[in-house]
Amino acid sequence: MSTRPESDWDPRADAVLQDQVTVYDQMRQRCPVAHSEYMHWSLFRHADVMQVLTDHETFSSAASSHLSVPNGMDPPRHTEYRRIIDRYFTPERIAGFSSACSAIAASLVAKLSKGSEVELMADFAQAFALEMQSAFLGWPKALHEPLRLWIRKNRQATLEGDRAAMADIAFEFDGYIKDMLGTRRKLGVVASPDVTTSLLNERVAGRLLTDDEIVSILRNWTVGELGTMASCVGIIAHYLASHPAVQQLLRNDLSILPAAIDEILRIQAPLIANRRITTKPVTLGGRDLAAGERLSLIWASANRDEVVFKDAATFRLDRDPSQNLLYGAGIHVCPGAPLARLELLAITQELLTQTTNIALVADKPAVNAVYPAGGFSVLPLRID
Repeated sequence: MSTRPESDWDPRADAVLQDQVTVYDQMRQRCPVAHSEYMHWSLFRHADVMQVLTDHETFSSAASSHLSVPNGMDPPRHTEYRRIIDRYFTPERIAGFSSACSAIAASLVAKLSKGSEVELMADFAQAFALEMQSAFLGWPKALHEPLRLWIRKNRQATLEGDRAAMADIAFEFDGYIKDMLGTRRKLGVVASPDVTTSLLNERVAGRLLTDDEIVSILRNWTVGELGTMASCVGIIAHYLASHPAVQQLLRNDLSILPAAIDEILRIQAPLIANRRITTKPVTLGGRDLAAGERLSLIWASANRDEVVFKDAATFRLDRDPSQNLLYGAGIHVCPGAPLARLELLAITQELLTQTTNIALVADKPAVNAVYPAGGFSVLPLRID
């Protein structure tokens, strides 16, 4: 039997919602494997998270009752679908998107009103995520605003645990994607040869992917790209504004940007957690868990574990990159990491080269995002 206290903590307490990172740091010290009704068993230490990530037989990814390709699958089923997914993030495909990516980044930064205040999340970061996502997948600009609203509604329903609303929101997204798939099928050989069209021709187990499978793949990419990538931009910009010495270091040497971006996003995570479920009794962090227990892997805490990252809240470029869980680890490591790195490098480089200074606004503090989002929901900055 698992040890199930009524609650070790409340993930929806005001203190957590106001400053997730600080509370997670405290939980890592006080109760590194903690139970709550809302998040079940939360893992805060790097070692415990790594134990789960590297043992997919004990810790299953099939934690959702809904189809999730391939995130919510285990081998051998996961292996079949992952082989398809990985083809869309090869070095050749990423290199082929590089020019368009750079152009989008340059255009977005050029439109920023220099010498004045901007609300970076709504006015810039979300537009960045939408334009990059649409360009990579071949989606029309007309879909930008519906997707922006969809992401907002999805986050709110998830935070409130409103299952009826979540089901309605998922159905709405499915409709957008299925409409696009139907359009591409009608166009046949003259359909744009983009990522979305290509998925129509993918096969698994000797058959074409179903529409539901394609929708699941695109939903996973969209939620990850739009929500998390906007958060990444906000976190990076805020860190540069809050740490002028680091900002100047990067302005002086753009070659260190890739490592610097990963380090900044280690310090403050854009993605808070992922789920797993135990397949058999297991002990984690001194807690005995039964089969069928649900886990939340708290990336935002594991990546700040002082046992692995000395002076964890300090920006350093001499850390072991293999320990950084920004893009996960194990068989479910993020396949889109090369694309994300390309996009973040492009936008950060343009922010530094097209401006002279990025600064906080003294009387307008940033507002932290709340679970399941990371980073900021509102971010006033002065861009010169």
